[in-house]
Amino acid sequence: MTDSPQTELHWYVAKTFRRERKIKERLEILGIEHFIPFHKVVKQFGTRRVAVEEPIVNGIIFIRYDFRGSIALVNDYGFEMRYLRNRETRSLLVVPDKQMEDFIFLLSHCEDQIEFVSPDLRPGDRVRVTEGQFKGIEGELIRIKGHKRVVIRLQDVAALATVYIPGNFLEKI
Repeated sequence: MTDSPQTELHWYVAKTFRRERKIKERLEILGIEHFIPFHKVVKQFGTRRVAVEEPIVNGIIFIRYDFRGSIALVNDYGFEMRYLRNRETRSLLVVPDKQMEDFIFLLSHCEDQIEFVSPDLRPGDRVRVTEGQFKGIEGELIRIKGHKRVVIRLQDVAALATVYIPGNFLEKI
């Protein structure tokens, strides 16, 4: 028996209106898989320098849940967020599992070797990294500052670019 489209788990993207931590706590209590990319930054408060954790993508949370449950978070549980929609279909924006896995991997293991880039880059060839520490990552080949990079794009949300990758480490897919 297969799951119906209403009960299949998908990664949905929601705008949180700067309530990432509060929503994260509530999702953890409910046992719902989610991802909010945070990073440490040093801030100056008067004469003090303090390391704080901030969201990398402000106001965005990724939630892996079924469609009905996702809608219930807003309508029944009162979560202060709004789901992003696919521009063409107007349905909730769904991030494919492989893209989300690659996005989480890069942010969790290689933060110092990636940089955020605009999600509206011109589309290039789809590529897979075949060698090196990014082996297996799939994305779009682009040039930034004259260097080949692989971009992992979450449609209409964000994009990450790797550091330079030699051309012989890439294969077209």
